[in-house]
Amino acid sequence: MTQYHTLRVLLGDQLNAAHSWFRQKDDGVLYLIAELHPEATYVTHHVQKLCAFFLAMEGFANALEKAGHAVSYLTLDETKRDTQPQSHEEVILSVAAQHQITHIELQQPDEYRVQQHYQEMMARASGLTFSLVDSEHFLLPFDDIPRYFKPKTSVRMENFYRKMRQRFNILMAGEKEPEGGKWNYDSANRNKLKAQDLAAIPEPLCFQHDAAHVLARLERHGIQSIGKADSQLLWPVTRQDALRLLDYFCEHLLPNFGRFQDAMTSKTPHSWSLYHSRLSFALNCKLIGPKQVIKASIKAYQDNDDIDIAQIEGFVRQILGWREYVRGMYWVNMPDYQEQNALNAQRDLPSYFWTGDTKMHCLSSAIGQSLDYAYAHHIQRLMVTGNFCMLTEVQPEQVDEWYLGIYVDALEWVEMPNTRGMSQFADDGWIASKPYAASGSYIQKMSDYCGSCHYKVKEKTGELACPLNSLYWNFMVKHRERLGKNPRIGMIYGNWDKQSDAQKRAVLNRASWCLEHLNEL
Repeated sequence: MTQYHTLRVLLGDQLNAAHSWFRQKDDGVLYLIAELHPEATYVTHHVQKLCAFFLAMEGFANALEKAGHAVSYLTLDETKRDTQPQSHEEVILSVAAQHQITHIELQQPDEYRVQQHYQEMMARASGLTFSLVDSEHFLLPFDDIPRYFKPKTSVRMENFYRKMRQRFNILMAGEKEPEGGKWNYDSANRNKLKAQDLAAIPEPLCFQHDAAHVLARLERHGIQSIGKADSQLLWPVTRQDALRLLDYFCEHLLPNFGRFQDAMTSKTPHSWSLYHSRLSFALNCKLIGPKQVIKASIKAYQDNDDIDIAQIEGFVRQILGWREYVRGMYWVNMPDYQEQNALNAQRDLPSYFWTGDTKMHCLSSAIGQSLDYAYAHHIQRLMVTGNFCMLTEVQPEQVDEWYLGIYVDALEWVEMPNTRGMSQFADDGWIASKPYAASGSYIQKMSDYCGSCHYKVKEKTGELACPLNSLYWNFMVKHRERLGKNPRIGMIYGNWDKQSDAQKRAVLNRASWCLEHLNEL
């Protein structure tokens, strides 16, 4: 048996071929990649998410072996002992003992709970030495996070984003001036898809990876999942896939990305994909890096006159701005972040979040798409399902669990700040400067959902009134003391105050009925 001096552990979201670990071969290093029962079950995951991670892990292990590295890849079959699932710590220590390895190297995990597991393992294990290195993926090094973020403190993404643009000289016309003269072109990123726009939406680039063996393994081990299963997985699970998807985005989707990035439709076969890159899974498991994505997209912008500054800036803002920002907010506020429930939301998640069976077309479309593809774009997550959960006061823990389970790209570091902060305002404004509450008029403005809905988007009261309308005003009235002085939304209360007492009562009564009959909507 080969004698190894070091065990290097790779998590399912640490599949970074560019990491310095792999720059040279060392016959004394063994890499460990393991499918773990606890990771597959700590929430109920979408079946496509489980397949995507396991296929990506398997493919990465094979690629390392082909490159000459020694790899121990353990499936669910191997990470059980005496019919009992093993924890991550048990698997690591077992492999180390099997190969008589006394030094273990770990990469900085992206999730707080995994970091806690690592710290407990390092404190308990005797006769072993450990080292922890950076994952070398994000633009902002882990140790730099405290320079930009303070615990329990509001940090605005826009300010952080500008600092990142300057620090890394991205889309800059000089040291301090942004290219194009403006930092942010969000006002140009809110177009609705009109009838003539639908036919021009490109077909999404999808992959066909055989997941039958993974599906069989999940069934054999009784791993519960949600969503639509398909033996041919459409998601990118190799670095080559990710690069193809990036090239496809730059050539076919980026020219209209910013323009329609907030739009929603149900009237095209490509409603689920539109102009979005769908690189988030590949990024979050590190098959591809943010620097490479930004560099390639900017080069496409520079080479293609059809791509204007509003399109590229909108995309760069998502990668360089928002993605790096939520990571910083997550780490500086954990573990306190997972306890935040500023609005004291206590209701249960409606049953149709697991089926899509609701008469509200916006919800049925967004949820149905999520169940079919393990994917929805940011406005569907924020302004459809997220907005509804906030207005109906669903417990943040249940909202977290649903988002974390259903989306292929969902890991806690990116999911929790987006859900509990941006979507649910449960952090009382650490991330969002206002709650993103909206009535049916927003859905009508940004989508074609309302035209074929059971409910009437223009009505606030009555059996056919769009539930979002009364729920919106119920939410705003209930939290008036908290929100009334907010400069971004305080003026809205003037519209409410102009209504007669009878009109107000009718709206609030409709909201009460909706809340009492939440599972019937």
